[in-house]
Amino acid sequence: MSHHPQNPTMQAARHRVAILDDHPLVARGLAHYFETVRPDLDLRAITGFDELHALTREHGCPALVIADVWLASGNVLEGVAQFRDSYPDTRWLAMSGDDDPLLMERLRAGRVDGFVPKAASPEVFALALDAVLSGGQWFESTAAFTPSLPRPSREWLVTPEELGITARQGEILALVMHGLPNKRIALNLGISESTVKEHVTGILERLGVRTRIEAITQLRGRRISPSTRK
Repeated sequence: MSHHPQNPTMQAARHRVAILDDHPLVARGLAHYFETVRPDLDLRAITGFDELHALTREHGCPALVIADVWLASGNVLEGVAQFRDSYPDTRWLAMSGDDDPLLMERLRAGRVDGFVPKAASPEVFALALDAVLSGGQWFESTAAFTPSLPRPSREWLVTPEELGITARQGEILALVMHGLPNKRIALNLGISESTVKEHVTGILERLGVRTRIEAITQLRGRRISPSTRK
């Protein structure tokens, strides 16, 4: 069962803000800036979820966590969802230097309350903090801040269910995205080549594309994860 903090704990921690970034200088720099514009905040720079949970156990859940989307361990959205299951009153403001449009889609669909590009001005960060801390939302587009540069080679995990295909089709699609022909896929999975061909046809129809190349192009920046259904 999820544990929900009592109201007195929330009241005592209403001005506590944790800045989660595995680059300590970034976290401390943000904390220093916010101290100058919001001296009422109790700001804590932390580098990972272990520190966040330790801080929460010791002082109660923070009112707000400002988190870099990408940590060394991967993107933070799974950790955010797990934390909010236990502490739903904590607000989350994401930040990132990544300009991939898929990022914004994921954040809007995820359990964060706002997003600010790292290239935004300190004043924009302050406005976003105020908005999210007061219960609102703030999603700032990366387009106004980020020049047209090659995107980092990061991949979002997507499940077969998210794509509307079966678990077996997800396995086949993952191999298609690695460039394997039907015969190699059939050998890898221990099924017939004709079965692979039927599944590939179904996958292409579901994705709304005509060829394997179009499917690979459409799913650029994504990697198929195992099905969540058994």
